[in-house]
Amino acid sequence: MLPSHTLLSCLLGAALLAPVPLGAPAADDRTVDYRGLRLTVPADWRIVDLERNPDACLRLDRPALYLGHAGTQSECGAARAAARRSDTLHLEPLHGAPPRADIPTVGGDGGDPLPKVRGDSNEIRYALRRAGLMATVSYGSTPEAVRSVLTRARALTPPAAPGPGPVDPVGAPGPGPRTTVQAPFTGEGFDACTAPTQRTMDAWRADSPFGAVGVYIGGRARACAQPQLTAGWVSRQAAAGWHLMPIWVGPQPWNSSSTGLSTDPSEANEQGRAEAEGAAHAAAALGMAEGTVLYNDLENYSDRATWDAPVVAYLTAWTVRLRELGYASGAYVSASSGAKALSAHYAQAPEAMPDVLWVARWNGAASVTDADLGLPAGTVQWTGGRRAHQFRGDHDATYGDVTLNIDRSWLDVGAQTPVKAPKVPKAPGKAKKAPAKSPAKAPAKVPAKAPAKAPAVVPAKAPAGV
Repeated sequence: MLPSHTLLSCLLGAALLAPVPLGAPAADDRTVDYRGLRLTVPADWRIVDLERNPDACLRLDRPALYLGHAGTQSECGAARAAARRSDTLHLEPLHGAPPRADIPTVGGDGGDPLPKVRGDSNEIRYALRRAGLMATVSYGSTPEAVRSVLTRARALTPPAAPGPGPVDPVGAPGPGPRTTVQAPFTGEGFDACTAPTQRTMDAWRADSPFGAVGVYIGGRARACAQPQLTAGWVSRQAAAGWHLMPIWVGPQPWNSSSTGLSTDPSEANEQGRAEAEGAAHAAAALGMAEGTVLYNDLENYSDRATWDAPVVAYLTAWTVRLRELGYASGAYVSASSGAKALSAHYAQAPEAMPDVLWVARWNGAASVTDADLGLPAGTVQWTGGRRAHQFRGDHDATYGDVTLNIDRSWLDVGAQTPVKAPKVPKAPGKAKKAPAKSPAKAPAKVPAKAPAKAPAVVPAKAPAGV
């Protein structure tokens, strides 16, 4: 039986319910009572009780209502990037909710007008103090539909006095000093869809061959929720000696209203700058030091004639803006697509190219040769501690009796000293305002958004054989 605090007023069954449109009649919707709050959710949403199934993965590409504190999320598997983001809602007790720094957290209560904010990663947290709940909203193109689920929610008992305020919102770095600048690292690393628990990190630090870990700090195409990802988690891993690889999953080279990259190089350039600002904001809030390499996850594509030009414009704009914000730039790309596009245009603007090239080619070779990365033989591109190679993807690995689904990489990453771009002068205007995408002010080290610049590189569309 379900725990007593989770009552479903309809039979759910064990399997995923047959989808129906979000606009279906109210009679087709489903009513859920959770800790004194009654909600009506669309009929196609899965309802996942995390106390009953603590290993369940909080995926952001499947419509769902998640109830309770997240557990190990050991069921998270492949697909780190979501081709299509879905509406999801995660409700958990306010007491014990992790102090996440990667997404905005704002106050709000069911039945009251909720603050209409948006997040760089298409996620928002509402601290429902009267209900004693934390509500994490995830959405595709717009948060309105899932936010309306909260707006229509009703208390089953008289509301209590408001509890403690919400945790520090995104943009305010966690307590204590930031992590130190990454030290050079040569060796094996892994990434998983969601940041592992501390028990897993400790066990793998002791028994695995890995010294580096990739963690998905945000982006509109991020496929898994990150309940473990706090400034404290980052600080603990750095102190334990892990080399951190922060990954941002921004717009992708596919056609999608929620996660797609523009095919227009000029628009892709603007997207690159905006994504860099979101990534720098999240990294600063997580306590990551300036100079840290932030990696943009850009998945494989087959139509190079369409995508090469916007991909190069996007990643070079990402690089230029990150340097303006004090961070170094990395690009995770495929050997057969993104790596070839960047290589073909390297001579056009070498100063705008990512500082580190991380290439996916699942050939089983733990090395960073030109062939591994799909680069011309004997090239000087990304030499001297500026390469990483994901040589095996999507498999289960067990160390210290803890199993994770991971990708494996070999890193040869030295100390990065990107050229600091000149500060962009502030445009004249009214007094400062917080960015529209976040309810909190930007951290001191992350400047407000600068006016859009001309693309660093806008190549002509390349033929497929380049």
